[in-house]
Amino acid sequence: MTEPDFLRETRASYDAVADRMARQFRDELASKPWDRAVLGAFAELVRRAGNGPVADVGCGPGMVTAHLASLGLDVFGIDLSPQMLAQARRDHPGLRFEEGSMTALDLPEGGLAGITAWYSIIHVPDELLAATFTGFHRALAPGGHLAMVFQVGDERVVRTEAFGETISLTFRRRRPDHVAALLTAAGFEVRARLLREPEPYEGGTESTPQAYLLARRPGT
Repeated sequence: MTEPDFLRETRASYDAVADRMARQFRDELASKPWDRAVLGAFAELVRRAGNGPVADVGCGPGMVTAHLASLGLDVFGIDLSPQMLAQARRDHPGLRFEEGSMTALDLPEGGLAGITAWYSIIHVPDELLAATFTGFHRALAPGGHLAMVFQVGDERVVRTEAFGETISLTFRRRRPDHVAALLTAAGFEVRARLLREPEPYEGGTESTPQAYLLARRPGT
């Protein structure tokens, strides 16, 4: 099967900027109390449900993966970009990172207690988002939890340059109600929503609110 163009472009773009991006964002969570709060709530829910394995999909250089591990979770990262994974393995040698796409998770059915998608559904085309959520639902065990964050809006933002490198990335902003409806259609119970205003360093004149969603696959 031919690989979709957006996967090739996303992989090549993040490969090109992996080293500089990892260095710039290595300590990003330290300045994001809302992110830490939502990740903390997610971790508590997973631990309460038995603390099974968690996949951080679209993990990039592994900051969220490492944070979840520090909260006591059995977590591993998945990312499309080999160079991003190389940075993650260098910075977090005690954790596991695997190459893969969130649009086609190669994971056993019902094998996960949790999934995080931290600013990673932003590159998934609209027509593939429902199927991606169905894949998340399949990979989670009954009672498993999903946490995600994304930029709010209706537009697509195309980037052709970052860190002095030529890239080709499309960032898709989305409405929380629409994403929640897709999750519900995929079989999830949406348990919590949080909308916050952008911080001054988030996008400059293109800044937009940020949405967090917590959902659960029904079951024990």
